[in-house]
Amino acid sequence: MTVSETSTGSATAPRDPFAPTMLGPVRLRNRIIKAATSEGRSPEGLVTDDLIDFHLGFVRGGVGMTTVAYCCVAPEGASAPGQILMNRKALPGLRKLTDAVHEAGGAISAQLGHAGVVASKKITGVTAMAPSRVINPSSFEYCREIGRAEIQKVVDQFGEASAVAVEAGFDAIELHFGHLYLPSSFLSPLLNRRKDEYGGSIDNRSRFVREIARRVREVVGTRVAVTAKMSMDDGIRGSIWLTESLRTAQLLDQDRNLDAFELTQGSSFFKQMYLFRGDVPVDEFASVMKEPFRTGVRLFGKRALGSYPYEDLYMLESARQFVPVMEHTALILLGGINNYDHITTGMREGFDFVAMGRALLREPDLIERIRADHTVTGRCNHNNKCMYTVYGRTHCVLVPDERPGNVAIAGPTPFTASRTAAR
Repeated sequence: MTVSETSTGSATAPRDPFAPTMLGPVRLRNRIIKAATSEGRSPEGLVTDDLIDFHLGFVRGGVGMTTVAYCCVAPEGASAPGQILMNRKALPGLRKLTDAVHEAGGAISAQLGHAGVVASKKITGVTAMAPSRVINPSSFEYCREIGRAEIQKVVDQFGEASAVAVEAGFDAIELHFGHLYLPSSFLSPLLNRRKDEYGGSIDNRSRFVREIARRVREVVGTRVAVTAKMSMDDGIRGSIWLTESLRTAQLLDQDRNLDAFELTQGSSFFKQMYLFRGDVPVDEFASVMKEPFRTGVRLFGKRALGSYPYEDLYMLESARQFVPVMEHTALILLGGINNYDHITTGMREGFDFVAMGRALLREPDLIERIRADHTVTGRCNHNNKCMYTVYGRTHCVLVPDERPGNVAIAGPTPFTASRTAAR
């Protein structure tokens, strides 16, 4: 019996996206999740009132659960400045954040990640780690091969960070297994050329993410939901593709350590627009760069980022392949969801939840308005200028009263902006 059948009584029975439901052990007031979008509101790596207000906007606007983007499991795992380090120093602020969300009637998830190859030495102070030695094509920085003892250390760091999340009052933990961050990079034959038990076949390359999921479940038990954001494919020749990601998902599903997959595409390593689709804001990226990178971005930025037309529900065609093979794990549909028809299409296709990013950046109250009037459509026009606002405070540039904050370039290229992960 599939998760979809368990949730509804039959595989074809319609779901009400606005009715309460369960995500693992956690009750959500509806099936709509605010996807993780880097906030830029924790400049010291700690929770601020600004960050709390950011998430309260989505909860008061009707989402069932909001997601705090990219909490690092280790200092060397940061992908941008000012990200929250999931340790005990952060606990008081994290508790204040989760208490505020719960008081407003919502649930809250912590996205845990290790940047690996996507990290920059200019940010972390150390050489980035990858499954095998590689040069990052966006930053041109060397990434060293991670050792076997270090692999176990990272597994333990995910476990320790998950314990902090539970103590802080989070309802769910999202493990970032996508976008060629460290766990995801092990899944890629392009980046993983190892000869040990973590390399070679897709079963071997899936070993690292399975160990992380198992360790986190051992730590948290059934106190919180555990989900994973996983790339179905990343748009890079010779890297992650659908048939292998299906196998990874099946292995994780058999392990029964996850409550849901949030299916994504693309990477923060190269061809970042494969994740976002729509306009490529090269001029905006260049405007916040220092020379010679400003000129380089203007000349080569579109080629490096890639250009892909936007379509509604643009991840659905790939994501629907996962529905019939999941036996124990729920599925979250992401990508190009802007109105009630999109949401209910996901439900009819067999998805248990939908996640939204860019549309909610422009209109935090969009879900409540859709609930009240099913003809409402989000106004996001997918200009993707929210991508470069990660250098200050992530926001929609079309919202006139949103203050942008101070622009501070983190590294030598603009392509870290893809870490907004705004869908």
